[in-house]
Amino acid sequence: MASTTKNLSALGKHFSNEDKARELLESLRWPNGPVCPHCGGDSPYKLTPKATSKSPGRKGLYKCKACRKQFTVTVGTIFEHSHVPISKWLLAIHLLSASKKGMSAHQLHRMLGVTYRAAWFIGHRLRHAMSQEPMNLTGIVEADETYIGGKARNMHVAKKRRVMMKRGRSIAGKVAVMALLERHDKPSSQVRLHVLHSLRRHEVQGIVRDNVKHGATLHTDAFSSYTGLIADFTHNVIDHAECYVDGEVHTNNCENFWALLKRAIKGTYVSVEPFHLFRYLDEQTFRFNNRGGDDAFRFALALKGILGKRLTYTALTGSELPETC
Repeated sequence: MASTTKNLSALGKHFSNEDKARELLESLRWPNGPVCPHCGGDSPYKLTPKATSKSPGRKGLYKCKACRKQFTVTVGTIFEHSHVPISKWLLAIHLLSASKKGMSAHQLHRMLGVTYRAAWFIGHRLRHAMSQEPMNLTGIVEADETYIGGKARNMHVAKKRRVMMKRGRSIAGKVAVMALLERHDKPSSQVRLHVLHSLRRHEVQGIVRDNVKHGATLHTDAFSSYTGLIADFTHNVIDHAECYVDGEVHTNNCENFWALLKRAIKGTYVSVEPFHLFRYLDEQTFRFNNRGGDDAFRFALALKGILGKRLTYTALTGSELPETC
């Protein structure tokens, strides 16, 4: 499979032919033959498309012998009920998983030949697929926090009033994000990101305790909300008012990640709404945690994430609760 999905040149033949794109997706999802997504039956049979004068017939349609339900390879994935061709979905997955600083909806709109609204929806569906299961961090773990949002001097006066921006340094209109980075030999270090609703001690320390194994070594700055973690961890503090590195005690790996994240947001996405921020964090986390592999590896890994996940447009825009399956 790696040779088939190695790069855009290798994938080109699948993007120009919808039948080949569907066959590629079937081979990736069902390497041992089709399986019914409704009941798990492994002996479905393929239906012959009934062509008419107006339609060539529905291709890639199967019927399960056990539950008698019909299905295609897109059922039970983020592609379900999508009118976008599979070939364009595969191209979007490759582009988003291979672009180090992400890809804007306008860029996807131009490259895929779909509407901007469809490209925006595709991007968010793929970010939903890139979300990963929580991990229990061990060893040496760095913890740090930052603020995501526009600069006050660039805001329109109306927006300053809306977010209640004050004179001087203010965090109004910004979102606090916390990173927990498990330090290993590069490029195997892993990161977890969390949007903070507040910087109070109970929330910050709750996230640390939920994601870092008891007894691990924790490196943080002198932020007061970390005070008290010494009871559960080997807690080392680096005071940035004095220095940034004290032997092995530092949070520089987190700082490097913040630089990469902010370049992606400022340079590619430009403006991110706070209620969608966690999806962009999932996307950047996915690429960072799998940066040791090549584009084919990330492409295949992102494809594994399409199963059992569903995100409707109304859920994405806040009209209803999101669906997870």
